[in-house]
Amino acid sequence: MGKARKSGRRQAEGDAVAVQVDGGLAQLLPDRERARAWTLLIDGAPQSYVDLDDPAYLSFEYQRRLGHVVDLCAPAGKPVHAVHLGGGAFTLARYVAATRPRSTQQVVERDARLVELVRRELPLDPRDRIRVRSADARDGLAKVPDGWAGIVIADVFSGARTPAHLTSTEFLDEVRRALAPGGVYAANLADGPPLPYLRGQIATAAARFAELALIADPAVLRGKRFGNAVLVASDAPLPIAELTRRAASDPHPGRLQHGRELRDFTGGAVPVTDLAAVASPAPPPSVFR
Repeated sequence: MGKARKSGRRQAEGDAVAVQVDGGLAQLLPDRERARAWTLLIDGAPQSYVDLDDPAYLSFEYQRRLGHVVDLCAPAGKPVHAVHLGGGAFTLARYVAATRPRSTQQVVERDARLVELVRRELPLDPRDRIRVRSADARDGLAKVPDGWAGIVIADVFSGARTPAHLTSTEFLDEVRRALAPGGVYAANLADGPPLPYLRGQIATAAARFAELALIADPAVLRGKRFGNAVLVASDAPLPIAELTRRAASDPHPGRLQHGRELRDFTGGAVPVTDLAAVASPAPPPSVFR
């Protein structure tokens, strides 16, 4: 890999970049197998992967699962109104723009210095109609008009943990307010054995949405290791069969749970309110080795 430098500017294509941002040390590392592809890390934790030549390419397994939700949230190719809570390198916003041209999107990312870095080093196409707001995710969501969004995607991590105020029923009330009828909410969640945080998040979503599904590596669902899970929620029926097929056919196959199986998975967990909310658990150091 190229040597990381503090200036934040690449002297030549393929150099790595390291810059201190609000959330820690941000690094953009080039993919030597793809000419204009980069991995964003914050304090060593992988956050995003972007291929500027092929924004429809999703490398991280959880982002592929979120991509499946994007693909199925509306008829193929139809523009959508999308809200992204958590920006990273704007991977999913770029994906929506590539697969659903003429979509209108809002990205809410609290770390203004990270936004500046990504805009400079991995610039967005101005034709893609992606608006980026530097704000707290919940504050930014509150500014979304009622019923505006066809899909809301939450992928917010601070120090590798999802902040507590983004885990409650009150937060999901704001999500529901922003969603259009039949709109879809998708969240990237992370937990490890015995999965108390994940179970609580499912119970919380079940208290606000009629339909739920969870996609994750089978080992994560069995409580064998720490990992990501994608929660999908809506008041309209979800495309369970197609989500199941797509998750199972990924390079890292995922398993989908829904219905009674998912209700049983919660193990009696109760919905989380603002008063009881806590941040998601910190991943063990071995996760990023």
